[in-house]
Amino acid sequence: QVQFVESGGGLVQPGGSLRLSCAASESIFSSYTMAWYRQAPGKQREFVARIGSTKITNYSDSVKGRFTISRDNAKNTMYLQMNNLKPEDTAVYYCNKWYSPQSDWGKGTQVTVSS
Repeated sequence: QVQFVESGGGLVQPGGSLRLSCAASESIFSSYTMAWYRQAPGKQREFVARIGSTKITNYSDSVKGRFTISRDNAKNTMYLQMNNLKPEDTAVYYCNKWYSPQSDWGKGTQVTVSS
């Protein structure tokens, strides 16, 4: 199965920005609809954004207008540009296929928004 590795997280102040990356292990990545998910402490994993193979995008209401998902199929990589970050965006961020069967979940990347 294709494996995904997330990176780019960190500690940022409210209103700040971060860019997350999701690197895929195989070039078949380009044919997948991919998505970002996040899981805050004590909460279930939730959908953040997705991007199709034709680069059509969709966002959760909580991040719409602040986050931008993109992909570079030549690099087998997906990105999540996060602007105007809020404390409620604090979570571990994961990437995976949108459609089943999904790959095993990676370790994710921690995003902490705090002053």
